[in-house]
Amino acid sequence: MFKAFIPKKKIKNLDQLEEFIQTKSAWVTQVTLYNYLKTRMGTRYVLHFENDVFMGSVNLAKWNIYSVSLQDLTFFTFSYLNVNFNFQEINKAKEIFNKILDDEISNKMPLDIIESARKSFDERLEKINWNEYYQDLPFNPSALSLYRWAPIAEELKTLDRQIVLNSMILKWDIIKKEFVSLIQF
Repeated sequence: MFKAFIPKKKIKNLDQLEEFIQTKSAWVTQVTLYNYLKTRMGTRYVLHFENDVFMGSVNLAKWNIYSVSLQDLTFFTFSYLNVNFNFQEINKAKEIFNKILDDEISNKMPLDIIESARKSFDERLEKINWNEYYQDLPFNPSALSLYRWAPIAEELKTLDRQIVLNSMILKWDIIKKEFVSLIQF
């Protein structure tokens, strides 16, 4: 409860930006995925965490959603820095993204997901408009990945689509505000 009153560390360099991207992407991924599972499964959801097959599905979802969340937040932060701070070292976005993925190998992020994330990042990087990205629904891809990868029956997901998407977008809104208040490049 008292964490809300502790001043947060300002982001003044690329190492701090990397840490922000990594920790906040993980937070958004975990909170939205596990809250969605808890909501759909009810009060006995904890019992499902003993099921190895289910946990395999949850971990697959977690890593896939996280990989897109990392991309979204990396592109958002660099777009924001480019427009609002005239930050020109945009090539550092790919460098930071790849460093985070390299770090995640020790956390057992599957190598096939890492390779897929690198490929997806490169494809998105080719098409990105740095001047507009941070304002133009920057977190839709990760919200859609939550909807796609969550291990919930398809007929239930269809009913939940808007709620699931909004849930993640609202979490990202918190992160966007936090980033704007902490950035001091």
